[in-house]
Amino acid sequence: MRPDPLTEAAAQRHELTRAKAVRALRELNRAGTPVTFAGVAKAAGISRSWLYTQPDISGQIRRLRQGTNPAGPAGGIPAAQRATDASLRARLAAAIERNKQLADENARLRRQLAHALGDQRSSRTRSDNDQEG
Repeated sequence: MRPDPLTEAAAQRHELTRAKAVRALRELNRAGTPVTFAGVAKAAGISRSWLYTQPDISGQIRRLRQGTNPAGPAGGIPAAQRATDASLRARLAAAIERNKQLADENARLRRQLAHALGDQRSSRTRSDNDQEG
């Protein structure tokens, strides 16, 4: 017995719609674009209401929506490229250490400059005294 052509067409349309939704979801996330139901629906050319009926896709949208909110800490960065808390802490510690090194170098250079200016004034004063005498 052959499958019903209407059922077969509906199944094909469903799979095509799913593929469009998944592709749009991945592209939005990869581009760092905010992932929302409206955004995925528009990018895929499908309805938002259909997205809400698909538990796996709607769950993925909800997870990504929390992570790609431009007002949030991720700033629209794709999920795979976001830094972990540990890596951010390590980068902060490295930046603080570098800042200390630069402050120390700055203080050393200021001292060297002060000595050089003092030596220059001393030699100018000696030179002036030698010319007077």
